[in-house]
Amino acid sequence: MKIQEINKLADIYLKLSKGMIDHDKYTYYAITHHSTAIEGSTLTEKQSVNLLEYGKPAASKPIQDHLMVLDYYEALKFTLSVAKDKKPLSTSLIQSMAAKVKTNTGETVNTILGTYNTAKGDFRTGTVRAGNRTFPDFKKVPAMVKQLCEKTNAEIKKVKTFEEKCNLAFKVHFDFVSIHPFGDGNGRTSRLLMNYIQAWFNLPLSIVFKPDRIKYVNALESARNKENIAIFYQFMYDQYRKFLKSEIDQLKGVKPVVKKSKTKPIQTAVKKKIKPSTAKHK
Repeated sequence: MKIQEINKLADIYLKLSKGMIDHDKYTYYAITHHSTAIEGSTLTEKQSVNLLEYGKPAASKPIQDHLMVLDYYEALKFTLSVAKDKKPLSTSLIQSMAAKVKTNTGETVNTILGTYNTAKGDFRTGTVRAGNRTFPDFKKVPAMVKQLCEKTNAEIKKVKTFEEKCNLAFKVHFDFVSIHPFGDGNGRTSRLLMNYIQAWFNLPLSIVFKPDRIKYVNALESARNKENIAIFYQFMYDQYRKFLKSEIDQLKGVKPVVKKSKTKPIQTAVKKKIKPSTAKHK
C-alpha cells in the first residue's frame, strides 16, 4: 500500500471535480447504492439513481428496498451536513444518524430485556450475532459508544497528515461496527461515520463496493480475530484507490463548470407511491 499514491489520487480527484455540476450529488447516489446493496437491497445502481433523481420506482423490486435507498440517501446528506458544520460526535448524534438510516424500514423490537425501536435510533436490548460472532453485551453499549465519541473527537484535533485522517475514518468505521449498538443498520451507520470523518477534513468520500462485500466482511473478521486493524486499513485503502481511479478516469477531459445547478429534491410523489411497510428487512 502506497499512501503517497492514494494521497496524489485524492488531490487529482478534488482538483478535477471542483466546480463540476452535480458531481457531489451523483457521488452520494453511488455511495447510497453500494452501502444499501451490501445490506441486501436488490436495486441496481441505475435503478437507485432513477429513484433518487426522478422518483421513479423500479418495477418488480421490493418496496422495502426502495425505502432503504431513500432512507440512506437522507441519512448520508444529514451526516455530511453535520460534519461540514463541525458538529462533534455524540451519542445522540449517532442515534440520529441510525434513526435516519431506518426511518421507513425500522420497527419496534420486543425482547425479554426490554423494547427498542430501530426507527428511533434506540440501542438494542438484546444479543446480536453475525455468523459465528457475538457482539458486546447490550448493557455495555451506551458506555462504549460514548467512549468512541470522546476518543474520536479528541483524535480529530490531533491528526494532521492524509494518512492519519484516513486511518481515523477507517478506525471509527471498524470500531463502531464491532460494537454493533443497534438491532439493525449498524453497517450502514458505520460507513456514514467513516464519511463523516472524511467530510470533516474535506477529503474525498470512500465507498465499499458491493461486489467486494465478501472481502469486506472477511477483512473485518480477520482484523478482529488477529487483533490487527492494519488488515482492515489495507482493504479500505484498496477500496479508496479503486474509487478514486474510477472517478478520475470519468472526470478527465471534462471541463468544470462553476455555474450552480438548480437540482430538484427527491420527488415527494415517490413517498406517496411507496408507503412504509411493517415487514422486517433483514
